[in-house]
Amino acid sequence: MNLESRLKNKTARIGILGLGYVGLPLAMEFCRKGLRVTGFDVSSERVAALRRGKSYVLDVPPLELKKAMAAGLFEAQSRFDRIAACDALIICVQTPLRKSKEPDVSNIVSAAGSVAKRLKKGQLVILESTTFPGATDEIVLPILQNGKRKLGRDFYLAFSPERVDPGNHRFGITNTPKVVGGADRASARLAGEVYSQIVDEVVLVSSTRSAEMVKLLENSFRSINIALVNEMAQICHRLGLDVWEIISAAATKPFGFMPFYPGPGIGGHCIPKDPQLLTWKMKTLNFEPRFIHLASAINGSMPRFTVDRIAEILNRDHKALNGSRILVLGVAYKPNTSDFRESPALDVIQLLTEAKAQVTYHDPFVPRIALDGRRMGSSKLTAEAVKSADCVAILTGHRDIDYAKITRLARRVFDARNVTEGLTRRNLHRL
Repeated sequence: MNLESRLKNKTARIGILGLGYVGLPLAMEFCRKGLRVTGFDVSSERVAALRRGKSYVLDVPPLELKKAMAAGLFEAQSRFDRIAACDALIICVQTPLRKSKEPDVSNIVSAAGSVAKRLKKGQLVILESTTFPGATDEIVLPILQNGKRKLGRDFYLAFSPERVDPGNHRFGITNTPKVVGGADRASARLAGEVYSQIVDEVVLVSSTRSAEMVKLLENSFRSINIALVNEMAQICHRLGLDVWEIISAAATKPFGFMPFYPGPGIGGHCIPKDPQLLTWKMKTLNFEPRFIHLASAINGSMPRFTVDRIAEILNRDHKALNGSRILVLGVAYKPNTSDFRESPALDVIQLLTEAKAQVTYHDPFVPRIALDGRRMGSSKLTAEAVKSADCVAILTGHRDIDYAKITRLARRVFDARNVTEGLTRRNLHRL
């Protein structure tokens, strides 16, 4: 029985390599549609947690995980022997940047190698890990071919960029169109069939390279526009203008404008990294993507600008950063998530600490962080903690925090996210 038939009668087994913020929610989506999923992860701790019914991803409730396992629809493995039992395999491993800003594809190579050792005839392999244009054909394909297998006869290969937005309750996997590019036409068609089980719309593009480029365009677009508005925030500060008022008014234009909002920097698993993948690739072709480079520089300057603003505010009370007590609210890279990868709040805390400020933080979603080997824990958000701080810096606007009360109690408040919109107090300062 072929893959299409097994998908239709719900007997297909999906294998997902990498059970993080992308892989685990994807696994649960297939389970919701009645398909069996085997999840693979090199972390035995993650696998052990999942087997206990414990979810480490906020978008996957523990109850849903337990139900999927009880129904026999989901299993987690740290060994890769079960790869051969899967009809389709989706690779969702991390692709970080090296310190040299080169892409680190070692996780992709390792995952593809694990698949290649156990590949059975007719299996479909899909790469979802964000990478540079050409990576699927240049890295994954040769590993799967292994010198003797043939694409379209022995196996199929496609790329489909992940479009996960953690904490987004409006757009999830199902109602976000899925872009798919195949290494050949048959691979594209099969991958489209797999994703059509869980998404409302599949968008087929002409090649894996096109699909890889789609993701980099999406996040380069965001990076560049965020950089523009971050620079506007600095310009408005110099001019004594309220950047939030300016953006709000500009957004009333019904055409030709899309609002983006400034902040203490950019973070997360995509926007700081993905444009750099494209930059690296183009440099190998002797092309300098200047917009992307400039956007990265501007966004990277925002933590320093944030610290400078806090220093200005403290100066109004004749205080220096050195010795001042700073309470940071929010260290996750976006509201209402526990994900603090590449969060600009970490850079702000590091800079404040280097300036000898006494920094504490509160984040209901992030119980602990580590900076240069130094561990910090989230402190309780008490009235005394707020009152005793020389400045409260709001770096992530989580829900269920009474910001109006914060502004009433605090000596000074610096709001980098405009969560205090509508409040007017002399002690309140916005980015």
